[in-house]
Amino acid sequence: MAEATATTDANRRTGDRGRRAIVTFVLEHLVWFILAAVLLVLSFGVDNFFQINIFSNIAKQATFVGVMAIGLAMVMIAGHLDLSSESVMAFAGMSGAMLVATGGPPALGLAIHPVFILLLTVGIGAAIGFINGFLVVKAKINAFIVTLATWMIFRGFVHVVSGGRTPRSLPDLWRGIAMPIPLPWVPPQVSWFTLILIAAFLLFGFILGRTRFGRYVYLIGGDDKAPFRAGVPVDRVLITVFVLAGALAGFAGWLLAARLDSVSANLGIGMLFEVFAAVVIGGVSLRGGIGNLSGVFAGALLLSTITTAITVMRIPVEYQRVIFGTILLLAVLLDTAKIWLRAKLL
Repeated sequence: MAEATATTDANRRTGDRGRRAIVTFVLEHLVWFILAAVLLVLSFGVDNFFQINIFSNIAKQATFVGVMAIGLAMVMIAGHLDLSSESVMAFAGMSGAMLVATGGPPALGLAIHPVFILLLTVGIGAAIGFINGFLVVKAKINAFIVTLATWMIFRGFVHVVSGGRTPRSLPDLWRGIAMPIPLPWVPPQVSWFTLILIAAFLLFGFILGRTRFGRYVYLIGGDDKAPFRAGVPVDRVLITVFVLAGALAGFAGWLLAARLDSVSANLGIGMLFEVFAAVVIGGVSLRGGIGNLSGVFAGALLLSTITTAITVMRIPVEYQRVIFGTILLLAVLLDTAKIWLRAKLL
């Protein structure tokens, strides 16, 4: 009798572990199932949707949102929020483009080389990220307030730097990043953006999932007291996270300028909502400590797919706003639902 009871208990525990494993897998990869379902619906609902040109455009659109989403995801996993990425991206891109348009200070000589502009835009983003991180960590100001303020400040600086002008006709080497990959076995519709997007997610996915720094980020986001007791350099890690988010936003500005071959004062307007939606749909919790960049990658692809489908179907702009507003709300509701499911089923 006792042996039968023990066997029953063991089977129940095994079943519980199996159920938890299945639920965990589904929750962690839910966005991939949603992406597959959306692609399936579009394949039947939109004529000629499955074309290399369309998928190339999806990858290009996902690059800018995806790169910024990596930075926001790291900040959110660490338990904070960064609303400034859109303005940082625009300010960095405009600063680089204006330097090219004006020829740069004579003393800099080769300063207008696109590689220098890349370093400049990334550096500008990193510097703003440091300001955000310092004010949040050292001055103890709420991250929402700090990054909302820097969003407003640097969106204004975009207009100040531009002086009402729109720099155009960027150098060929800069614009070349938007060109097809010149390799015989790569389809001509595939640009460098696709490789950049994949490389960025692989690199930062490795950093978050396989390094001590990444473990610290999750630990800090999951518990605001335990990391201090464990000797984790909380302040340094948090400031680094904000710096990386700013640098990635600056890099996204450099990429978007290359795609458009011009930079206007309205560069990236509204993109923050897409970035935020990609991160939350991708499984990063608003409460911190939960999420991975694989899901964020899928979230960026999902939003880009929907954007492309809207364009192909020629949906009026007013309905596009309704759709994206609905997606943003659903992303937040999805985060809440996943937390409830974890609590109930795990």
